[in-house]
Amino acid sequence: MIWWGGERPPLQPMTALGENALPGHIGIEFVDCGDDWIRARMPVDERTQQPFKRLHGGASVALAETIGSVAASYCVDREKFVAVGMEINANHIRPAYSGWVYATARPEALGRTTQVWTIRIEDEADKLVCISRFTVAVIPVDRK
Repeated sequence: MIWWGGERPPLQPMTALGENALPGHIGIEFVDCGDDWIRARMPVDERTQQPFKRLHGGASVALAETIGSVAASYCVDREKFVAVGMEINANHIRPAYSGWVYATARPEALGRTTQVWTIRIEDEADKLVCISRFTVAVIPVDRK
């Protein structure tokens, strides 16, 4: 189990955290969690599409960074540390036009000061839409 305190984190507070920020504006919801992974979804609609009605690559990156940041923050003592993004990349594999896309984040490395996460974004048919690698810095809460 990767989660701080040895228990899976609650999903509703994760979704609520972003309600008045970018994640809420584009409809990101946290939907499931396992011992070493977390899953969120995002609608493919007028908020997240580019002008040609495909899922916008920037929306995919926003989903990846959101789920990676939240996951990273639940792997540290949140009273002492915060997890902040350092670098993200994304490969856009296939388009999505409607429905939902689902992002699953899994850690590649959980170090004392750095974490690396892989985020797979799939459509409702479980086809890979985007794959992202996200690097996170773990810093003392007084430095945030």
